[in-house]
Amino acid sequence: MNRVKTTKQMERYLKGMANHHRVAIILLIAESDGITLDQIITTLDANPKTIGEHTRRLYQAGLVNKKYKGKFVEHTLSPYGKMFARFLKSFWSVK
Repeated sequence: MNRVKTTKQMERYLKGMANHHRVAIILLIAESDGITLDQIITTLDANPKTIGEHTRRLYQAGLVNKKYKGKFVEHTLSPYGKMFARFLKSFWSVK
């Protein structure tokens, strides 16, 4: 059964990615499935606390999954995160 999302549920996803750092993180995880927080920080050349907070918000919004491997945390996109990554890539290429 295919359920339709409520406007409140859609708002949660949209707010989850409503920041340029979060957009960059979603696109990066889409290209590097299983990327760690340290790798995200290095690739984006950003403040660790800032990136940590933004990945936490993406996780809370249901767009990113976390998998703990020892002292590292691997990040993957949830099914909705993958949808948003496809949307962002298509929106980015519109001229």
